[in-house]
Parts: sequence; C-alpha cells; structure tokens
Amino acid sequence: MKHTAVVGINWGDEGKGRMVDLLTEDYDIVVRYQGGGNAGHTVVNEKGKFALHLLPSGIFRPGVVNILGNGVALDPENLWNEIETLREKGVPVTPENLKISDRAPLLLPWHRQQDALEEARLADKKYGSTKQGIAPFYSDKYQKKTVMAGELADPEKLRARLRGILAWKNLTLTRVYGAEAVTEEELDEWLARYGEAIRPFVCDTGEILREADRAGRRILFEAQLGALRDLDYGIFPYTTSSNTLAAYAPVGAGLPSLRVDEVIGVVKAYSTCVGEGPFTAEMNGEEADRLREAGVEYGAKTGRPRRVGPLDLVATRYGVSLQGATGLAVTKLDVLSYMDRIPVCTHYLLDGEKTDRFPFPARLEEAAPVIRYVDGWGCDISGVRRFEDLPQAAREYIEMIEQAADCPVGYISVGPERESIIRRAH
Repeated sequence: MKHTAVVGINWGDEGKGRMVDLLTEDYDIVVRYQGGGNAGHTVVNEKGKFALHLLPSGIFRPGVVNILGNGVALDPENLWNEIETLREKGVPVTPENLKISDRAPLLLPWHRQQDALEEARLADKKYGSTKQGIAPFYSDKYQKKTVMAGELADPEKLRARLRGILAWKNLTLTRVYGAEAVTEEELDEWLARYGEAIRPFVCDTGEILREADRAGRRILFEAQLGALRDLDYGIFPYTTSSNTLAAYAPVGAGLPSLRVDEVIGVVKAYSTCVGEGPFTAEMNGEEADRLREAGVEYGAKTGRPRRVGPLDLVATRYGVSLQGATGLAVTKLDVLSYMDRIPVCTHYLLDGEKTDRFPFPARLEEAAPVIRYVDGWGCDISGVRRFEDLPQAAREYIEMIEQAADCPVGYISVGPERESIIRRAH
C-alpha cells in the first residue's frame, strides 16, 4: 500500500492538478490538505478544461472519494459556485464523492474584504495577494476567531458564535481601514445561501481516512502552490499563509497518524511565478513574452500574466529537499520545443561567489542567476509516449534535472491532456 502526496517543488503553478487527475486512476481517495481558493489547478480531460480552486482534482474520476481536510481554508461561497460550475458541465458532485471535514474552519465574507483592504493599504509594498481572504483567514484561525464546518449542523448556536466574532471583526474593518461594517443581516443571508448549501457534504472525514487506511485503500494527498510559497520555509513574507509541504499532509488531511509513503514533486520544465517577491532568474522583454505565450502562462485564478524564467536548478534542488520528494514529474517539456538553445539557471551569484545553495529569504534580492545554455531539440514532441523516443537533447535535459536534484523523474508531460504523458520506469 502506498499513500502518496503530489506537491509543488517551486513557486506553484507547476501542473499538480494535471498530475493528480492522471494518477487518481490508481487511488481510492484524494485529499486537499491546505490552502484555499487562492490558486487554481488546471485539468484537461475528456470532459473539458477546468480550473479547480477548492475541489480536489480527483473529482472527475468515478468511484474516487474527494475530501477537503481540516487544513483547508474552506470558503463556502467559492466552493458552492465551483460545484455548480462542474455540475453544469456534467460532472457529478455529491455527498458521496465529495466530503468536507467537520473540523475545516470557514473562510467568512469579511476575510476577502479585509484581504483587499490590506493590499490597498500596503500599496507598492503589497505581497501580491489574490484577495481571496487567505491571510486574514489563517490569522483568524490561529486567534480562534472563526468557526468549523461541523458547526453548520446547529444554525442557532452558530449564529450566536458568529455574532460575537462579527462584533470583533467590525472593529478592524471600521477603525483600522475605515470601511463599512458587515451587518448581521448580511451574515445571516450568506449563511442561509452558502452555509446551508455545503452542509450535506460535512462529516467526520478523519474516521473515513482511518477506516480507509485500515482497509488498505490508497490515499492521494493534493497540495496547493509550491515549496517556495510555504509559510515557514518559503520566500517569506511573499508566501502563502499555510504549509505547502508533504510533511503537513496527514495533519491537514485529518488523520495525523497516517504516513506518506511516496512524494511526487511536480516541476515545470521552466520557471513561472505569480505574485510579488524575489524571482532570481526572471526573464523580461521579448524573450519572456515568447515563453509566456508558448506556455499560455496566465494565472488560473486571477488571469494575471505569470512571471517566467528558465529552469532554476538552485530553487528546484531546495524544493526537492523540503518536500522529501521520492520522484519527480516534469511538466510542459513540449513548450520548450521552439528554442534552439535553452537557458538554465545552474547557480546563484551572491557576495561575488557562485553557490548552489538557496539563500535566506532576505538575501534573495541580492542574488543574480548564473545561466548556462543547453541544446534544444527543435521539433514537436507532443506525440511522444516513451522516454527513449524523445530526441537526445530532450532526454539529456531530463537527466540534467535528475542529476541536479538527486531525484528520479518518473513522469514527463508533453501536453495538457491527461494522456499526453511519458511514464518512465526506474
């Protein structure tokens, strides 16, 4: 039996959703264990193209149980809208294939409002938030100023709890930001519409996971964002507000005693980044525009153009170490096919010396990339399904990643579709 985590190695947007969608054919349960609606997992399959923000990417597989764990920033409004969007496209989402942890705290309407107000206050010092309320939510969670999904079962008691929190939150909205207060009527309307809509999905998911583990069923943990956005080990303060690492998966999923047996780290064949913060090997100008267009690099949640750059082996090696990756999946290798010579960041230059160690966050702005060019392959590889059928230069590119990261590459995507994949045995 193998419980597996699929995680991001770099800044996020690596293609985790397409890998989870592919791998769920071998798993019984898929669990989102952290983060919220502030990022998107793009999935392309026979049902169409989808950008998932809260729903686990196993939702498209018949017979797979999908769980939103207690580590998730559970936004009832965004979740319900996402459920309805999928249903309209013929994807069944029911309490049988989607289950919400009764211990998942609720992201409330004022969290998004406060997020936008704080970004506006920060002005040119902003963190690049997607304004989905994530930072205020996690702050309130640790202050015990939110409620759990299981409390939806008792609406009267829930309203009484929330009215006390509302009075406290309105002090921040009105006195700190000069914004309008949220009224009890607005809160009651929101609860009646969205809280009631998701209530049938709420249950004790910890017991479901416990029974599944005992029965030998296979569990896939799905992370949001990447290692460099981890609150504790990423490029602080330009991180998310949760832990994006595989080590957190059992805790955020709802059963801390579970053990993750395998960690598949997802790495894009080049680098992308959404939001603010240091991005050492960033490309600019025409070179960046061409790569961005070739890879269709626009945020799944925001539509913002992603910052792009060459594969960063320094950041990748650091991310592999943080995640404890046992294997890698390299995505979007086909995008690089237009390049005759492919840039790769092999080291950073810091204090006049080359280093392959990822610096402390406060020093990243001082680092400069050391770029080496490798041969391109100059042909379409989207139809290739065996590693040995790739052009030699493409094989060497994958082997370079393996050597630098000291981790084997088991999957190579050569297109966005589920079947556009090379599986590589080791």
